[in-house]
Amino acid sequence: MPGRGGGPEAGEGIRLTGEQKRAWLRLIRSENVGPQTFRSLINHYGSAAAALRALPELSKRGGARRTLKIASEAEVERELAAAARIGADFIGVGEPHYPPWLRQAEQPPPLIALRGDAALLARPAVAIVGSRNASIAGKRMAARLARGLGEAGFTIVSGLARGIDAAAHEAALGTGTVAVFAGGVDIVYPPEHEALLERILAAQGALVSEMPMGWTPRARDFPRRNRIIAAMTLATVVVEAAERSGSLITARLALEENREVMAVPGSPLDPRASGTNGLIKKGARLVTDAADIVEALSPMLALPKREGFELPKKTPPPAMVEPAGEERAKVVDALGPVPVTVDDLIAETGLAARIVSVILLELELAGRLERHPGGRISLIF
Repeated sequence: MPGRGGGPEAGEGIRLTGEQKRAWLRLIRSENVGPQTFRSLINHYGSAAAALRALPELSKRGGARRTLKIASEAEVERELAAAARIGADFIGVGEPHYPPWLRQAEQPPPLIALRGDAALLARPAVAIVGSRNASIAGKRMAARLARGLGEAGFTIVSGLARGIDAAAHEAALGTGTVAVFAGGVDIVYPPEHEALLERILAAQGALVSEMPMGWTPRARDFPRRNRIIAAMTLATVVVEAAERSGSLITARLALEENREVMAVPGSPLDPRASGTNGLIKKGARLVTDAADIVEALSPMLALPKREGFELPKKTPPPAMVEPAGEERAKVVDALGPVPVTVDDLIAETGLAARIVSVILLELELAGRLERHPGGRISLIF
């Protein structure tokens, strides 16, 4: 059974207290605070509570044109109550039950909402994704792969969408499956999959999301969902996908996280296979059965543990510096609409990394900074 070898280990980390979890939830639900900004704030201030107190001044120094919207304690209490009503819990990135491979991602969600069996998140997982308008053969292949991988000890992860996703979840009910949501874990999307959702929970499966309770998914939320699917799994297997599809976005995100991308070949005459055939041409591993996938992933299970997000130690964080006006101007002048790395920015400005980090925090909280894959950043004009 996989999971007994190397790689990131479950069960590590420090549990957040109730007070800490409330502060974390307030911080990540506040305006302009994404995963990377959250991490930087925790590293700078040592706690979410201290970071929350600093947000207004940081945003102001970054040039915000209006007051930053900070999640209130009442809003957080309402969300926690909504989660409790459906038996959901929030897991912090440094806590024991946080998915171990997701913790190693470039920008792991600071908190995920979980409904169902947390133990599934600790097992090595494979994503199976593909067309919503799937063929009969495509759905059968997805089910065949899911059953074979489940019997080999892998958790099957997908997005509860129509077609390939649904077929993979159904086939893995007996061995373990996780559905990742683009909205809140209390919002079934698509609505017709409510019965499938209930079967997943009844079979000791799990539902995961980084979005707030009650959040109805929008089009731009699905790439965020796909990022989690790609990062929490060792490999993404694409069964059927057209040239322009969300499944190819998931495959790209998996590559950015240094995960395996695999594809099932299809007929050149079927447009639903054009994306998967294209992936194979670009170097994705061709697979036709679960044994192909298990063989490819076996070496990954013996990899040494990689560094991931950790809660700050109980030592006081370094004093927060306030950059000078000319230092801010240097950074803003060096940035533009074309993404650059932070290392390039430091080299160009000649400023200390610590100073640049604070200025970037200010700019992002003011809504003036955009983050891109590979740790690159650009200025929003």
